Amino acid sequence: MTNSEILSHIDHTLLRPTATRQEIFTLCDEAVRYCTASVCIPPAYVRAVREKYPELNICTVIGFPLGYNTTAVKCYEAADAISAGADEIDMVINLGMVKNGDMAAVENEIAAVKRTCGKITLKVIVETCYLTGEEKTALCGCVTRAGADYIKTSTGFGTAGACIEDIRLFSRHIGPGVKMKAAGGVKSREDLEMFLNAGCDRIGTSSALKMLISDRGDKS
Repeated sequence: MTNSEILSHIDHTLLRPTATRQEIFTLCDEAVRYCTASVCIPPAYVRAVREKYPELNICTVIGFPLGYNTTAVKCYEAADAISAGADEIDMVINLGMVKNGDMAAVENEIAAVKRTCGKITLKVIVETCYLTGEEKTALCGCVTRAGADYIKTSTGFGTAGACIEDIRLFSRHIGPGVKMKAAGGVKSREDLEMFLNAGCDRIGTSSALKMLISDRGDKS
């Protein structure tokens, strides 16, 4: 798998709380240069990035990173981000509702955010590090039935990130219209290839260029 092939699946990410405007613009310059799938950035920077980089595929996050905002707030966040120029939305589920066993509430919330997004891509972060196998399986059904476009492993702010076993579980239980995104804990080229070969369509990471391009000059 070539560097370019891998980079075409990367959501080039900077979600650090202290990220500056210049750091975000540097991230975007890299995304343009190396043809990543998107940039994943804080909502507060979406409008500025859209104005400066009209051609760039912009992903942002809502209910992030803890997920316990109300559904109305998540829908507002999504609508606001889309109006600012976001092309893709990564939402965090309400993990408390999962632990309450109220999967209907989780599914209804995902469906509500997807209605807000319309044709805009919605990725659903389930934060696998906090979930049992049964909960992960149930959430595959929720994401599928709610009409979301992706199931995503992690925020990168939890106790652990993506693991290949979860991707294999997802692939067995998601519907045919749902894609997979791994995020958090992807540390090497071998990891990138492993997740892509397991069926991930996207990988969210801040360090893909460090893994693949030592001098930032060769993208082959």
